Amino acid sequence: MKFEKDALNSEIKNIVDVIIDDYNKGRDIDKLDIFNQPDKESIKNIVNKLLQIIYPGYFREKVYKSYNDTNRIAVIIEDVIFNLRKQIVIAFHHCPEGAGCSEETLESRAERITLEFFKRIPMIREYVDTDIQATYDGDPAAYAKEEVILSYPGLLATTINRIAHELFLLQVPLLPRIMTEYAHSITGIDIHPGATIGKYLMIDHGTGIVVGETSIIGEHVKIYQGVTIGALSTRGGQRLKGAKRHPTIEDNVTIYAGASILGGETVIGKDSVIGSNAFITKSVPAGSRVSVKNQELCADNKW
Repeated sequence: MKFEKDALNSEIKNIVDVIIDDYNKGRDIDKLDIFNQPDKESIKNIVNKLLQIIYPGYFREKVYKSYNDTNRIAVIIEDVIFNLRKQIVIAFHHCPEGAGCSEETLESRAERITLEFFKRIPMIREYVDTDIQATYDGDPAAYAKEEVILSYPGLLATTINRIAHELFLLQVPLLPRIMTEYAHSITGIDIHPGATIGKYLMIDHGTGIVVGETSIIGEHVKIYQGVTIGALSTRGGQRLKGAKRHPTIEDNVTIYAGASILGGETVIGKDSVIGSNAFITKSVPAGSRVSVKNQELCADNKW
């Protein structure tokens, strides 16, 4: 028995040595400085507390107890300011702009960005309120706005995206993408934080929606599940960074399930309706109705 245990311990040690040795190849995957990476769990926690700030009467913090709602929100705001600033400092270490900067410089920059972000919270809430209204008005299955806020994945995804978009505009590295991928993981809706989205966005059902980084979406746009607003081709890879790769969707457009709209030069004109499963790579004029030709229904007496 002792011989078997010694043999097992020896084999485990050999395995550990092989894996540890594999970390010495100098690849990106070999980094060991775990405490110098943004903490995904902390960022998720920040997102969830920001949801409490945006929807103070719908989401609650189970740790903080207070008889006064104003005091409760004040504590959460201060908590997020502290932790968001901390994560932004860490993120700056992973971008060219942060290279060579002192820790004091990065902390000062992170503080300014954090405070500027919080000054934008009322504007974010204004946009979110229009999304609630658009979703309620556009869905006859919604019986109350409370139902929309508490249960609709489309609204949750757009709310998190509006948070991440402002951090993206403030040139915060890494964190906005982690936030929107968190939303993607819990809703199935993938909206890049760089996408520009106007007021009164409604996402119905939502699963499988993809909206690319350079997409521009106007006001009063309605998007159903499985829609892709994407790039026509990404074979250029990093050479395409910064280029307008994704479509522009103008005001009052409805895009039904499964439609794909691709290309940076593609513009869907206002008041257009894009039917299910349409595949569009060229601009569509205002007021258009685009649909896939109806399939034939063949009756077979054998059935």
